[in-house]
Amino acid sequence: MGCIVPFIVNAVTLMVVAGFFQGFELQGVGAAVMASIILTIINMLVRPLLVVLTLPITVFTLGLFIFIINAALLMLTSELMGDSFYISGFGMALLAAIIIAILNIFINNFIVDPLRRK
Repeated sequence: MGCIVPFIVNAVTLMVVAGFFQGFELQGVGAAVMASIILTIINMLVRPLLVVLTLPITVFTLGLFIFIINAALLMLTSELMGDSFYISGFGMALLAAIIIAILNIFINNFIVDPLRRK
């Protein structure tokens, strides 16, 4: 169960963001699940390397550069998915990365963690 939860949370947040913004489009639930899987794999493999390589600028910007990294990884996921996942530009990816981070915090703190305690 612990391995499936991040995929589900990412899929839900991707669908929420796609529902609110026209520049962020997913072609259904299947595309959201596939994008979630790809994004999770990219976050496990590529993100740590990028965080280490950009550590000086991340420290200088007080951690805000992490959103730039997340936006770039969203754009990479979009490119790998082809036509089923579309982001209009880097600004939209940056906005989506911020909203996804906020939604992930709320979902994990108010839904996932209380369910794990039971």
